[in-house]
Amino acid sequence: MDVILEAGGLAYRYPGGVSALDGLSLTMVRGRRLAILGPNGAGKTTLLLHLNGTLRPEAGEVRLDGAVQGYGRSALARWRRRVGLVLQEPDDQLFAASVFEDVSFGPLNLGLPDAEARARVEEALAALRIADLAERPTHMLSFGQKKRAAIAGAVAMRPDVLLLDEPTAGLDQFGAVHLLAVLDKLRAGGATLAFTTHDVDLAWSWADEVALFVDGTVIRQGAPEEVLSDHDAMARARLKPPLLLELGLKARERGWLAADAPLPRNRAAALALMGG
Repeated sequence: MDVILEAGGLAYRYPGGVSALDGLSLTMVRGRRLAILGPNGAGKTTLLLHLNGTLRPEAGEVRLDGAVQGYGRSALARWRRRVGLVLQEPDDQLFAASVFEDVSFGPLNLGLPDAEARARVEEALAALRIADLAERPTHMLSFGQKKRAAIAGAVAMRPDVLLLDEPTAGLDQFGAVHLLAVLDKLRAGGATLAFTTHDVDLAWSWADEVALFVDGTVIRQGAPEEVLSDHDAMARARLKPPLLLELGLKARERGWLAADAPLPRNRAAALALMGG
């Protein structure tokens, strides 16, 4: 297993003694999509802020390609070049006058020549299908456009790992499908993705691996079928298994689906299972 990013025994408390992370351990495998699944308020965003060095744990460590990461200025700069973060609320990240200027900030901060920085920005805007919005003021974007602009800013840094906090939150169905297609292209290009969510159906349909997050720690991590069908663990997380997973397991039980056949992960597969 080729682990690219790993957290070991992370502990963190917010002012006032509120525990956010409690001995949390997590692994991310290179080139895969990891869903960090848990209820709202469980500390998932806090975890992402540790995985790119924004927050420093009281105990534990974060390792990138096996190397423990430091918190000095130059170490953090190297860390964040390789591990990008996109927050749930794009307004928390967008600050420049136009989309092009905002996406340019990271590459220019790397000290790249203007021509190379421009090429990266244009590539990122094209990847997120917002090249036509390059000169648009960021405050005049729709929520979905802001979300894509924020992701473009991270993509322009060409990180090895991209962390996304609730990437589909606030998007309509079309916007969510489009965004996931864009992220799939990034993964196909070699990026490793991790995203937080409380949407069990999204975790089932899109993730290669699931980490179940409860009260500041990961209680189980593994293949979606194994984790999401663990009723005891899901109950601890105050979550129910995804509908398509339950449908597939019931079909196996009744002999409609072979024991070694893959379970339906999307609407089309479910309809095919029912002869639709």
